Amino acid sequence: MEKRRFGRTGHQSTVAIFGGASLGEVTQSQADMVMERVIAAGINHIDIAPSYGNAEERVGPWLARERRRFFLGCKTTERTRAGAEAELHRSLERLRVDKFDLYQMHAVKTMEELDAVTAKGGALEAAIHARVQGLTQFIGITGHGLQAPSVFLEALRRFDFDTVLFPINAKLFSDPDYRRDAEALLAECRMRDVGVMAIKAITKGPWGDRPRTHATWYEPFVDVTDIQSAVNFALSQDVTGLCTVGDITVLPLFIDACEHFTPLSVSAQQAMIANAAPSEALFV
Repeated sequence: MEKRRFGRTGHQSTVAIFGGASLGEVTQSQADMVMERVIAAGINHIDIAPSYGNAEERVGPWLARERRRFFLGCKTTERTRAGAEAELHRSLERLRVDKFDLYQMHAVKTMEELDAVTAKGGALEAAIHARVQGLTQFIGITGHGLQAPSVFLEALRRFDFDTVLFPINAKLFSDPDYRRDAEALLAECRMRDVGVMAIKAITKGPWGDRPRTHATWYEPFVDVTDIQSAVNFALSQDVTGLCTVGDITVLPLFIDACEHFTPLSVSAQQAMIANAAPSEALFV
């Protein structure tokens, strides 16, 4: 599988970054099968959070013996320093590790949430203190929703984050405002040598009122050809890699698509964006 430099972290990350959200509602035996597939694919980067159900407990036994194999990123949705510090230590315990490579301000979707994170006594102070203590080497920020790129541009003005994580897919890029802000953010990250992770690469659309057939926040593509096209599109952007899908039945197809990534020409990307023009409300 292709590897790309994860910005200033220097880590040569596989383009598939294992998203621990897929293990939130599974048994340990199911999680073990997933981790065996992840290791067999050579994936060397894990992104996980305490808000992902039981994911930390499921990955913990593997990290206890395979820690050196993975660049490990964790997150906090807490907005105060005290709350984030407590959550960080709980995550270390559940994951059975003594430090993270990356600790991220998680799900910062609005300017108001950014204000809370970066305020005096905010969660960012916990991450900075953790870095001083040697509990993390790098600090990042993650977000969902249509405001994420513009919020992160402001976040980078306030603090020199090492990494960002936000949604990228053709449907979102069919929204002119989102695409403008996303491309501005990618350019800023390139200039600052900030590592970029993309999420929701294989989004077909929002669930809306339809029954949820997969353990994902959005309706995913499930056809192999569609998944490959979506992965090719996202990895043709200026990103390090893609966080894998949050459903263990679709996960092998996602990993396989990353292993068979083929860059798209600009014209092919434009065609995908045109074909993905949203016929319904964009997801958040």
